[in-house]
Amino acid sequence: MVLAKEAMFLFSVMVVFGFFTTTVISGTVYNVGDSAGWNGGNVDYHMWASTKTFQVGDTLVFQYNQQLHNVVRVSLSDFHLCNAFNPIVTYSTGNDTITINGPGHFYYICGFKGHCQAGQKVDIRVPKPYQLTDIRSASATKAPVEASQGEKRDLTE
Repeated sequence: MVLAKEAMFLFSVMVVFGFFTTTVISGTVYNVGDSAGWNGGNVDYHMWASTKTFQVGDTLVFQYNQQLHNVVRVSLSDFHLCNAFNPIVTYSTGNDTITINGPGHFYYICGFKGHCQAGQKVDIRVPKPYQLTDIRSASATKAPVEASQGEKRDLTE
């Protein structure tokens, strides 16, 4: 009887864990620039990105006319300078799919002359995923301890 309860508990934990990992791995698909795509024009890509909460496992889709645009991942300094001459990677299919594999800032610009300067650039910010230890430490309360003269002090000081 006890063994059956332990097996049922273990099975339940595995189902919950399996659901959690599937949810995290599948991620959300974002079309950069929404319906306007990666075509410059009147899209404020900074505003577009600021309304999203990107996570590890999400996918970015850049759709554009490959005769007029491309996607260049660059460093922070090259992002600010709109410098496409030192790319981390360049995409040019017109329908590029990029999966976010880790936390950090990912800087993308259009490498065609004048496009980045006109605003065709986006900073994708991906926070570090929360881990169980982060949740525990955030919810832990500081336990007061009685000092020798009746005053309370914090153990973490």
